[in-house]
Amino acid sequence: MKLTQHPELLDRLASAYAIGTLRGGARRRFETLAREQAPVRAAALVWQSRVASMTELQTSAEPSPAVWTRIHNLIVAEREQTAMAAARSAKAAPSGGWFRSLALWRGAAGAGALATVLAVVTAVGLRDDLGAQIGELQAALSAQPQIEYVAVLNDEQASASMLVTFDPKNKKLTLQRVGGYQEASDKSLQLWALPPGAAPRSLGVLSQEKLLQLAADQRDVNEVPALAISLEPKGGVPSETGPTGPVLFKGALIQKML
Repeated sequence: MKLTQHPELLDRLASAYAIGTLRGGARRRFETLAREQAPVRAAALVWQSRVASMTELQTSAEPSPAVWTRIHNLIVAEREQTAMAAARSAKAAPSGGWFRSLALWRGAAGAGALATVLAVVTAVGLRDDLGAQIGELQAALSAQPQIEYVAVLNDEQASASMLVTFDPKNKKLTLQRVGGYQEASDKSLQLWALPPGAAPRSLGVLSQEKLLQLAADQRDVNEVPALAISLEPKGGVPSETGPTGPVLFKGALIQKML
């Protein structure tokens, strides 16, 4: 399955991955897909940033006294170890006495300061690079289709024959044949909206491809409870005449709540 063709499933898997509820083989498969497909990586990064931002809402907690004691002991031990190493170095030096020891301490302090500056610069650079990468991936993810309406059109035997989705952002109706029906070369399938209390309205003529898209606007599907597909002469018929051939497939058009 190609997750990029199922944005809702991709979003659920990415959220489960970020939260940590996606485990075992499913988690490993998701990580493999993330390495191979940029939209999957984008979804994972977006959800990880969302989960990370939730920590800002947590109340602050005071560490226990044992934590501070351990930190203090580690600092003291590190200072003593550094002092002992410096003393051994000063003792082993052939000449120079106090001045050589002072130079050693100044050199160590300078090296430490330089390391701190380099660490800060590196961290800032990594943060900026990561922010830019997340921005690019979020933009790529936002370009994915946003499905608002879904319909499964069935034949007379109640078998699914056509899956219809509507993407309002890109103003596209996507139709996927899921049954085995194939019209004759001199016939065409035509998609109709069935508004309540009004005549059927044509939404377009279908090609013989398994997956195709039709241009549509929000008003074409708004408050339309059902869709139908009829068999018409090649090229279809005008919308004003309504369906002239048999209605082969029909189903409810459902607006998603999420």
